[in-house]
Amino acid sequence: MQPIVIADPRPLASPNIDVGVTPGAEISARMDRLPLARHLWVLVLLISLGGFFEIYDLIFTGYIAPGMAKSGLLQTTTHAFFGFTGIAGFIAATFAGLFAGTFGLGWMPDRYGRRAVFTVSLLWYSIGSAIMAFQTTPEGVILWRFITGIGVGVEIITIDSYVTELVPQHMRGRAMAFNQMVMFAAAPVAALLSYWLVPTTAFGLDGWRVVVLAGSAGAIVVWIIRRAVPESPRWLATHGEVDQADRIVQKIEAVVERQTGRPLPPPLPVIAQPVHRRASLSELLQAPYRSRLILLIVFNFCQAIGYYGFANWVPTLLIGQGITVTKSLLYSFVIAFALPVGPMIAMLFADKIQRKYLIVGGALAVIVCGLAFAQMKSVGSLIVFGVLISLAGQLISVCYHAYQAELFPTAVRCRANGIVYSASRVGAMMSGFLIAFLLRDFGVSGVFTGITATMLVVAVSIGVFGPRTNGLRLEEINQ
Repeated sequence: MQPIVIADPRPLASPNIDVGVTPGAEISARMDRLPLARHLWVLVLLISLGGFFEIYDLIFTGYIAPGMAKSGLLQTTTHAFFGFTGIAGFIAATFAGLFAGTFGLGWMPDRYGRRAVFTVSLLWYSIGSAIMAFQTTPEGVILWRFITGIGVGVEIITIDSYVTELVPQHMRGRAMAFNQMVMFAAAPVAALLSYWLVPTTAFGLDGWRVVVLAGSAGAIVVWIIRRAVPESPRWLATHGEVDQADRIVQKIEAVVERQTGRPLPPPLPVIAQPVHRRASLSELLQAPYRSRLILLIVFNFCQAIGYYGFANWVPTLLIGQGITVTKSLLYSFVIAFALPVGPMIAMLFADKIQRKYLIVGGALAVIVCGLAFAQMKSVGSLIVFGVLISLAGQLISVCYHAYQAELFPTAVRCRANGIVYSASRVGAMMSGFLIAFLLRDFGVSGVFTGITATMLVVAVSIGVFGPRTNGLRLEEINQ
């Protein structure tokens, strides 16, 4: 594909760019030529630290559930399918809030910027979690779980776009894998704290409340650290703030050049970009975005049922296999170590193998290992297959977070991600009720039969209809 260069009579902020190139387009051309450098990884790390506590919040859902049930606050199962006094209702409230944040507020990062929304949403999460930790009724816990989920939902879609836009195309896969590795390091932390605290009381509080408060307090510290991250230059350029975008890119270029010890290569050819305008939802209903939107809605709905159907129910599923509450939390902690290890392994090949094929491979691995898990009775076998399921699930997560952010243009990237990601929130919300129903009537085998069906849809949809993205610039993918 030959890039399309368009003329613009306005003066340019950078002396290295030829007169006649659209300023917003040359920002992307300059960023895409950047070589690998420590500074780029630091930027991704700072963004990922913010996401650490978002994942902490999502992951501890399954680990604190036995403690909430033991304290009598919530029930393990309820008589009604949509019972809101049980663990399923707590899980549903989490993902209902995430849905409200991703679908209802996904437009905010496109309107107000990645950095501003990034900061506000983390504070939202911290305050909401702290209030939830002191609730004494099922209704109060579920209400504040819903409110907290709204902030988490906005945060996650902002992170995906933020990382995608700050790095060149040759490291998008590795950058997202690194991002996921840092974020999912929260999993063993949440599991370890739950193992220590959930069966006990601390500071006069039920252990599960202390686990929630730890995440709330830690997020405030990360908010202070994260202030060093600049706004996305690509977003600024699309909103006409070319001078500000240029200043940020110049700083990044200077640091990268100093760290690599050699001159930067010349900017890549410029690919034409539309004149800035306020992006509308109708743009996503035009080709090629309409088919991508439908594809990713189906994918997100199904993968969420499969992924969270296991992740949020690991302790309960282990208890269903005859393991005690305390030991189930210990084994869940061991399994949780696979969550950051999966992205670490994915960094080795995330930019070498097409992301769509990695997603398909991960879905098939979940099917095989999940069906084996349902048949195991020994502790060692349960842990081995639990780890393998977690590794496969993380491979899917790493790849699709990068994949769906690549498939839409900068002007509507967060809004589009919010729409398709909200489908995963509906799926995850339904997964709590579905898994509870399957576990009650069909046991652990029935749970994994349901997960198998959803993962087959994931493999077929992405494998057959998903476009290729590896190595392509964002403007090439979205011309």
